[in-house]
Amino acid sequence: MRMGVLTSGGDCPGLNAVIRSVTHRAVADHGDEVIGFRDGWRGLLECDYRKLDLDAVGGILAQGGTILGSSRVRPADLRDGVERAREHVAELGLDAIIPIGGEGTLKAARLLSDAGLPIVGVPKTIDNDISGTDHTFGFDTAVGVATEALDRLKTTAESHQRVLVVEVMGRHTGWIALHSGMAAGAHAIVVPERPFDVDTLAKIVDERFAAGKKFAIVVAAEGAKPQQGSMSFETGGTDVYGHERFAGIARQLTAELERRLDKEARPVILGHVQRGGTPTAYDRVLATRFGWHAVEAAHRGDFGMMTALHGTDITLVPLAEAVETLKTVPGERYAEVDSVL
Repeated sequence: MRMGVLTSGGDCPGLNAVIRSVTHRAVADHGDEVIGFRDGWRGLLECDYRKLDLDAVGGILAQGGTILGSSRVRPADLRDGVERAREHVAELGLDAIIPIGGEGTLKAARLLSDAGLPIVGVPKTIDNDISGTDHTFGFDTAVGVATEALDRLKTTAESHQRVLVVEVMGRHTGWIALHSGMAAGAHAIVVPERPFDVDTLAKIVDERFAAGKKFAIVVAAEGAKPQQGSMSFETGGTDVYGHERFAGIARQLTAELERRLDKEARPVILGHVQRGGTPTAYDRVLATRFGWHAVEAAHRGDFGMMTALHGTDITLVPLAEAVETLKTVPGERYAEVDSVL
């Protein structure tokens, strides 16, 4: 077989592990030829690629980012480029395409799959919000980075008797905020799935100081919002890709808490540090398994599918099912958090 692989959307720890796994399984075990499209779907649309062999993927298992590069393509441009993509697949003699990405990438993969292209998707997102899989690689690394940051921030918050509002990634789901906040023993967590009550949040922080504690840590997912009308709140509109822009929940919430409590407060935005660097052992293993099974699915002709983790097994789920809804934090998880904060 001849197969192409690409990485699209935001970068994520573990992408290179998938590329390496796909190449090793395809080339060394099946005698296939593998090419890597540069900068995601743009590479396919512009027929910009490089050959991937065992030497090309040597030493990249623990490397962050992606050796193929990544970019975003506007949905309209991709829809307009379906025929061009089909022509390039035929021109290159590709028997399979393995796109590695999150919600947007997998929606694009479904579009091309529905158009008849041989697609096997691999889910990637640090937000852990792809339906159909228990976990996505990159999430474990992001939670570890956020947890370490929270552990460090506790000491400076206590030294200065401050309230720190720490903003972590999570546009539409609060998995990183939930897990890192729980692991670090944060004093409050706000997530996109459940608009927060500012009065309740301020009371939690105030009661902590009244009890003699010298600091408080609030973890906020970037997409978290207050209950409507409970505080002044700016929104940031949308970008050219249709993604919601955020005006900074940590900055806005910090100002509100400082005003209400008369306590010194500071916003801390972790940002893209959560995306970068070396993937954890867990993420390397999961990414490697996803890559291995994607190649096997291609050889079986199981196209229009996505690799997924169910329990400890790697399975396949239809792309249509995977992109139908986001995997949000269920209500019962809040009860667990509330009991330990």
